[in-house]
Amino acid sequence: MASTSSVLRGIGQVALGAALLTAGIGHLTKARKEFQAQVPTWFPADPDAVVVGSGIVEIGLGTALVATWKQPARRRLGALAATFFVAVFPGNIAQLVERRDAFGLDTDRKRALRLLGQPVLVAWALASTRSRSARAKAKD
Repeated sequence: MASTSSVLRGIGQVALGAALLTAGIGHLTKARKEFQAQVPTWFPADPDAVVVGSGIVEIGLGTALVATWKQPARRRLGALAATFFVAVFPGNIAQLVERRDAFGLDTDRKRALRLLGQPVLVAWALASTRSRSARAKAKD
């Protein structure tokens, strides 16, 4: 029987997968222009291409998070998602520094507070996909 913590990790994993799928689809459809505000002006690529590419990555990660349940693949997938969140963090910083409005982030304070969300996403990806601790395994 599954422990409460493993059920909660599973729910967290599916929720993160669903959030990534939603964001990824938004990158390719209705929020495409908004996401372009997060592409730093110094980044040497077309902002629309970056948004489309990152949207495809998010759809892939989201799909994998919803579908992958075996360890160690699940843990590796969490690490990959966390790495993605770290990789796109400069875009969030650029949105603040360049004072670019998008997604209701229309003040420096709101844009600065948004930066706090990225470490939460990293922690969520790692926590929801980790394997049970050795101590928990010993109790089974």
